[in-house]
Amino acid sequence: MAVLALIVLAYLCGSIPTGVWLAWRRGVDPRDIGSGNIGATNVARAAGNTAGVLTLVGDILKGLLPVALATHLGVGDVGLALVALAAFTGHLYPCFLGFEGGKGVAVTLGVLLGLAPFAMAFAVPTFLLTVAITRYVSLGSILAAAVTPVVVAALGYPHPTTLVALIMSVWIGFRHRDNIRRIRFGTEARIGGRPSTFPDSGYA
Repeated sequence: MAVLALIVLAYLCGSIPTGVWLAWRRGVDPRDIGSGNIGATNVARAAGNTAGVLTLVGDILKGLLPVALATHLGVGDVGLALVALAAFTGHLYPCFLGFEGGKGVAVTLGVLLGLAPFAMAFAVPTFLLTVAITRYVSLGSILAAAVTPVVVAALGYPHPTTLVALIMSVWIGFRHRDNIRRIRFGTEARIGGRPSTFPDSGYA
């Protein structure tokens, strides 16, 4: 019963529309601007860099805090995995926004900081290196998500943790399918590129 309560709490925490609420304080709605995404990059575009950074931090915490709470309460590996997946699902399908949410990269980072922190020592550099070389935030997000379950498994984390990492990785790739198509045809905007093009950021 306690695990079920934590799963519900994790979903509600993941559903908190950090970027939308922060942008509303500036009198704008990120869903009506740029890519329409609710992640940090589009929030920064809509409401300023401070709002974008706070959105990134808030989205990471949405994944980290439920997992940290469940860990503190001594929940087992399967329960932890379900709590993590609930937080991730809440961000993608938030009850507070009509079940239309973000792409899940930042909340995944938060979840895995709680579940498999050492794996992030590989995933984060993968993201940063990819962005530095290609200037595609979306590609950095996709590749970081792709390597994460491999690293989690290689480091010997519990099987439920590896499975959750795999599910989140696949779903992040699916949510970035439009970005993949634009990268393929050379129309995805790069950092410092054409301001008229608004890609969906990997920071959602």
